[in-house]
This record gives sequence, C-alpha cells and structure tokens, in this order.
Amino acid sequence: MSEARPVRVVVDAMGGDHAPGHILAGVERAVAADTSVEVVLTGDDAVVTPFAATRDRVTAHATTEVIAMGEHPAQAVRSKKDSSIVVGCRLVREGSADAFFSAGSTGACMAAATLVMGRVKGVSRPAIATVIPTVGAPAVLLDVGANADCKPEHLLQFGLMGAAYAETVLGVSAPRIGLLNIGEEPTKGSQLAIDAHVAMAASLEGFVGNIEGRDVLAGEVDVIVTDGFTGNVALKLLEGTSAALLGQMRDVMTATPLRTAAAAILKPGLRELKRRLDPDTYGGAPLLGVDGVCIIGHGSSGPDAVAAAVRVAAQAVRGDLAGRIGHAVRATET
Repeated sequence: MSEARPVRVVVDAMGGDHAPGHILAGVERAVAADTSVEVVLTGDDAVVTPFAATRDRVTAHATTEVIAMGEHPAQAVRSKKDSSIVVGCRLVREGSADAFFSAGSTGACMAAATLVMGRVKGVSRPAIATVIPTVGAPAVLLDVGANADCKPEHLLQFGLMGAAYAETVLGVSAPRIGLLNIGEEPTKGSQLAIDAHVAMAASLEGFVGNIEGRDVLAGEVDVIVTDGFTGNVALKLLEGTSAALLGQMRDVMTATPLRTAAAAILKPGLRELKRRLDPDTYGGAPLLGVDGVCIIGHGSSGPDAVAAAVRVAAQAVRGDLAGRIGHAVRATET
C-alpha cells in the first residue's frame, strides 16, 4: 500500500470550551493515528511551544491574540491579525499549511476563512455543512448557519458543494441530493424552495427532488440542501432529540436492578448507537466554498472530536475538495 499524501493541518490551540487541554490531547491522537499528518499549533507561546517541543510532527506557531466567543466576528478578525484563528487561516492562504481547524468562535472562523483564504472562484456564498447519522450511511446537511437568507442560485451551489464533500470525505460515488421542503411536490413550499427546485432539477446531477423533515434521517439521500436558518434549526432539533432520547433510554434501563442487568447485555450495541449519534464522530463542520480546507468544531469539542476533525481535514486535502468544488461550480456556468 502506498503512503498517504503528507498533509499539514493548522490547529487553533486556544479555541473551544476546553482549550487548550482537550485540543492538545486531540492533536496527540491525530498524529498517532495518521503518520502522514503534521500539525501546526497556533496559540499562546507558553501553551504551544512546550507541547510541540516534545512531540513528533507537531510544530508551534506562537500568536499573541485570541478571539473570544462573544466578540463581533468580522471586527475581531480585522483588528486581531495575530490571533490564533486569523494566523491559522493566513498560513493556509500562504501555502505554509493545507487546512485549518478551530473549535473557537464559529463566526470568527467563517469571517477569517472567507476574508483571509478567500472564496473558490465562482462560489457566491460559502456554507457550513455537517454530517448527520441516518438509518443508512451518514448524510451531509447544509447550510446549517452561515446564510440565513438565500437565493435559489445559492441553494444550487450548496448542492454542488455538498455533493463534492460527500464524494471526497464520505466516499459516496454518486451522491443523491434532496431539497428540504414541506412537501414532495415541486410546487410546494416557499417561493425560494419552488425556484430552487427548478434550478436544481435543471442543473444538478443526482438531484432527486424535495424531501420532508421526516425523511432527513431515512437515509434516502446523501446530501440535504436548505437555507442556513432552516438548516440550523433542523440540526439543533436533531441534536436535542438525540440527547433527550439517549437520556430517557438510560433512565428507563437503569430504573430497576432487573433492567440494569438486562442493559449490561445490550451495552456493546448501545455504545455503538451512542457513537453513531455523537457529533464528535464526524469531525466538525466544514466551511465549503472557501479556497482551502476549513473545519469548524463544536465549542465543547473533546479530544476525539479534535482528532476526527484533523482526520477529516486530511481527507479533504487529499481529495482536493476545493478543486472539486471549483470544477463543479464552473461546470454549471458554461
């Protein structure tokens, strides 16, 4: 077997609720899992330099500023040019690194990636995608928060970008793409949904039509397209429902000694179910459409989530995700 292409991923050591401890632990797991991955840590010198000095394939790039969760994203990106997020994106733009990951401010990551890395030529609006579990293989849902107000041509591009991600990272050879709507018929829904259906049906290979909310987890499509407002609501509903159901299941199965004993038999299967439903398994949310690879982690990302994000970033780089998106977008313009 040939060696995987070497990839250098910048990791923001200061981003997230549990930074830097969980971030550093995740980096350690990531480089152990893939010997062709190198990590560049951006962050406070006292944090990143001692850690990198004692690890193979980890280097430090000290920065003097941190963008806090509550800061205005665009203003912070413009004013804090030596922040761990901005410097990380700049390293990718300059070619010193291949990808960037942060569990810090989502807005700041979006702003830095868009302003510093730039957009893939032809992309109108970058979109945040996320991988969700279904009864079949995982599916890509986008946009989940970058663009609350959209036009039909934006949704068409989201479909193109989501399909490229499904091919590159999930290994889907011919992605099936659905438009999230309140009915299956092409004439149902808002004017945006109706017009987007027309555009997608005319130009989007693999488009299967509208899907309803009840179909999101059915596994009938590989890419689910919607605007950022609807996508964010859908994602938070799925996350909340999953957490509530798992909690209630745990309470029911431990309510009596007999049930607890029965649960012990089911424990391996329940552990696998929890793993499938855990967002940490899927490695963060890619910002699709920027000229590079940018993965945004949940603020509560633990070591497993960080390691998974580095893995996904390396897959996206090796699969030339940005190049595929550019090719797909240009093909619809001709």
